[in-house]
Amino acid sequence: MTMEMHNTDLSEQVPPHDNTDLSGSVAFDDSKLAKLNGIKNQGLNPYPYKFDKNVDICEILEKFEDFEKNEGLTVRTAGRLYNIRRLGKMIFADLGDQGGRIQVTLRKGSLPDEDFETFKTLVDSGDIIGIQGTLFRTKRGENSISVSEFSLLSKSICALPEKFHGLKDIEIRYRKRYLDLIVNADKREIFIMRSKLTSEIRHYLTEREFLEFETPILQNVYGGANARPFKTFHNCLGQNLFLRIAPELYLKRLVVGGYEKVFEIAKNFRNEDIDTTHNPEFTMIEVYEAYRDYNDMMDLTEGMISEIALKLTGSYKVKIGENTINLRSPWKRISMEDALKEYAGIDVFSHSLEELKQIAIENRIDNYEKAKSYGEFLALLFEGLVEDKLINPTFIYDFPVENSPLAKNHREKEGFVERFELFINGWELANGYSELNDPLEQEKRFKEQDKKRILGDLEAHAIDYDFVNALGYGMPPTGGMGLGIDRLTMILSGFESIKEVILFPQMKRE
Repeated sequence: MTMEMHNTDLSEQVPPHDNTDLSGSVAFDDSKLAKLNGIKNQGLNPYPYKFDKNVDICEILEKFEDFEKNEGLTVRTAGRLYNIRRLGKMIFADLGDQGGRIQVTLRKGSLPDEDFETFKTLVDSGDIIGIQGTLFRTKRGENSISVSEFSLLSKSICALPEKFHGLKDIEIRYRKRYLDLIVNADKREIFIMRSKLTSEIRHYLTEREFLEFETPILQNVYGGANARPFKTFHNCLGQNLFLRIAPELYLKRLVVGGYEKVFEIAKNFRNEDIDTTHNPEFTMIEVYEAYRDYNDMMDLTEGMISEIALKLTGSYKVKIGENTINLRSPWKRISMEDALKEYAGIDVFSHSLEELKQIAIENRIDNYEKAKSYGEFLALLFEGLVEDKLINPTFIYDFPVENSPLAKNHREKEGFVERFELFINGWELANGYSELNDPLEQEKRFKEQDKKRILGDLEAHAIDYDFVNALGYGMPPTGGMGLGIDRLTMILSGFESIKEVILFPQMKRE
């Protein structure tokens, strides 16, 4: 039985009664339902199994760049209908897929009369259709497809937002992301960028001979960060389990096992506040390399982000709100102690603890009563007075040992560890260490954290005895780094809310 179970009441090991509220409702449109029935009454299948789409709309649009060559070319494509305009014997509509939109026209006489009437009376904006037709330009010069045949592929029975205003309600956009993506094509670009970002990170690391692994999400002991976990109960094992707050301790077990360069793109879960930069479920990458230290990890982080930013945006400069940020190397590096002096004019070690307490009170910094040492006040005042001033990329290094239970003691500065955090736009983006590999020191640090946990610190690190045993077999000197992919996406896409870059952000049930 692990240490965090020693102080758990047996009643907590019994899963609570499931009182989940599964109530809800659907919002089908009556007129669309009537058209669905009309389609079925004609003996048509409104949800067929397949359509042979041989070209995407973005490829079709490229063919208009050499219109003289491609005029009259027959294409077969599919997508969702937008903005249908019915003008007697002519119907105009916009057809959109993942890559773009194009106008399609249906002329009575150019396709069977029954098909024209079906489209005219039973097909709506929002429906998904497949078409075959030829490329042409209207008299106004608009790139179009003249439809010779169409197939209804999926009948939409929910109404899209009004065409001129789209979907503006932020809460609806987050709750119904599928609707946001349907009507706001620019929002799809955010998540295309995010997908490419993840791919580029993989490429950057695998090109340097790092190996990608998967480690457990359900864990007996949560660890790798100071955070409050989510707890669940495994019926078969009859024990509590935790959703991971970080993959760190398992990846370092792999370094113990002999892998020298490892990483994982990991979903993590922390039972914490929800705000513009925090979501309880988030994505990060953690990287560990044997025979390296925190200086090497700063180099790796800087090189990776700078190179990927240029690839994805075409520039080193990004704009977030009123801030224009330059991601070109080299980036500023400054110790936490010196940063507090430079940005807040405070030399922690020239004050008494009581004076530091008064400084915290005067600056309205929360949780000052928890600070009992110079190191704790240094971290507290830095967070409250400096972080939001770090707009351009800045590595803050050399942290107090009190809040860094997994980092190696500083080789020169007593009371400090070799740890860094990267700040951009006032946000913490990455965190890295010269990893602690002394099993006796690690056990001592864990026990100090456990005392805080027992006294009520819900974010204190739990004791992982198996990890201490793993270190007992020997882990080489190792550098490690964790980087938030959600926040990096925010930086590169220019958004100030994390909900804009997470497809399905966590929200309170309606």
